[in-house]
Amino acid sequence: MKKALLLGTTGIAVALAMLAFGLAGSPNAAHAETAATTALDKKQVETIVRDYLLNNPELLLEMQGALEAKQKEEQRIASLSVIKESKDEIFNSKFDGIVGNPDGKITIVEFYDYNCGYCKRAQADMNALVKTNPDLRFVLKEFPILGPDSQKAHVVSMAFRKLMPGKYGEFHDKLLGGEGRAGEDSAIKLALELGADEAKLREAMKDPTIGEAFNRTYDLANKLQISGTPSYVVGNEVVFGALGQDVLAEKIAAAAACQANSTC
Repeated sequence: MKKALLLGTTGIAVALAMLAFGLAGSPNAAHAETAATTALDKKQVETIVRDYLLNNPELLLEMQGALEAKQKEEQRIASLSVIKESKDEIFNSKFDGIVGNPDGKITIVEFYDYNCGYCKRAQADMNALVKTNPDLRFVLKEFPILGPDSQKAHVVSMAFRKLMPGKYGEFHDKLLGGEGRAGEDSAIKLALELGADEAKLREAMKDPTIGEAFNRTYDLANKLQISGTPSYVVGNEVVFGALGQDVLAEKIAAAAACQANSTC
């Protein structure tokens, strides 16, 4: 980003230099630009840039804002393409848990880690949205990125969901909302409290498709430029971070309107 900002300010400085020398706007402007650029040595350009930025420091903020807006739009367009190409993988993967209405017309997908503090805060948002919107289908995409403990906790989670899908939502809420760091021991303990058979659970944890599911989720996250949790896919949009219930509700409403009007 610093390089991009420097190039931009250097270009402005050269233009200012052209004006100073009375070259800009002349009939031979193209030749004048070349002459002015050639005439200015490196030290002169650096001095002009420095003086200009000292006198106009707000320009850096303006340029940074423009660059961030451009990058955000480029990211949105790239994500839109991935969402269209990987729609089933995102919204209907057999490896994902579901809370809310399994047949809901509106789906929101969350990439989460059991040891993510922001995911813990966002848990209340998910529960509130599911409670107030009976047509909402909330897909939970297990995305363990915060170390070995997270990986092991998610292995237990996926094994538990396979054995006791009806209690998966309760398991998810309690493990994510629990005190301390989630790991294999705490996840197994919770699973047993909810009625899982330990021998069957440990056998299910050996299922090679669990590792496959993680790899596919990592690959999908990479394509969507998701590197942190929680992150969401709502309609044709990727939403990063725990932005709160109100923001998610707005995104859900927009996705519903888009779907109703067949514009997405």
